[in-house]
Amino acid sequence: MPRLQLSFHTTFALKKSELSRLLKVVAEVGLKGPIEELMARTGFGNKKVGPVKSWASRGGLIRNGVLTPEGELVWKYDPRLLSQTTAWFMHFNLSFGDQGLTTPPAAVADWGGWPYFVFAFRPQHPDFTEDDLAAEGAAVFDDKPSLIKSNFAYMLRAYTSPEALGACRFLTWNAGRNTYEAGEPDLPNPFLIGHVLARLWERDFSGTTSVVTDDLSNHHMGIAAVLGLHPSSMQRILDRLEGRSVVEQRRTVAPYQLVRRWESPFALLEKAYRDDQSA
Repeated sequence: MPRLQLSFHTTFALKKSELSRLLKVVAEVGLKGPIEELMARTGFGNKKVGPVKSWASRGGLIRNGVLTPEGELVWKYDPRLLSQTTAWFMHFNLSFGDQGLTTPPAAVADWGGWPYFVFAFRPQHPDFTEDDLAAEGAAVFDDKPSLIKSNFAYMLRAYTSPEALGACRFLTWNAGRNTYEAGEPDLPNPFLIGHVLARLWERDFSGTTSVVTDDLSNHHMGIAAVLGLHPSSMQRILDRLEGRSVVEQRRTVAPYQLVRRWESPFALLEKAYRDDQSA
């Protein structure tokens, strides 16, 4: 049985304000100095430094002690991490655990609890309780049930807290029913969706300029689940992307084809932030 792989946060929840403080230090001096210097610059205690760095790393913002190219864009356009674009960018990266965009495993649980939730559990559960998730997780992961429940709680909090990824509405809390609901997410800027599509295209269809539309929509650990949508809902998303010249659709003769029209995933991410600023 696979392991949950969610203990990276220890007991520190995802908070954008803390990530922003960390990114400021990384942008200024990097993370190569002694930990005492980082603690002094951020105000974090010894036990908090590591978890905040882990959140930033898994969220695609830092790597090897420096900002990722994407992290540099985030710091340039959204240093306080208040944009919905940033929330979706981090969600996308967190969705793959610590494996990134390598070839997906046949069983998503092999990559841990976060990919399991995004790609396996959530699509099958329009509403659920914390106990539901913990019980099903206990049948999948080789960890103590108490650890599974407590670690999933931090992941759920990340999605529902406005201090974290709440702007995505990838998951919401219904206080009246005491359940979590995986309904219709608040989808991001089309160029951010294009960034996600472009990065997944590199992973799954590298070197090709066109793919069968259904192959893209239904791909294992692909864009539909990352956006919190059923594959049948992807057409309206593709129409939005075509309207922004991110893709071209060829729908005259089946099977329908999708043609890439972007320069690079990085360029699409910058367009997303510039579009936010001009809105």
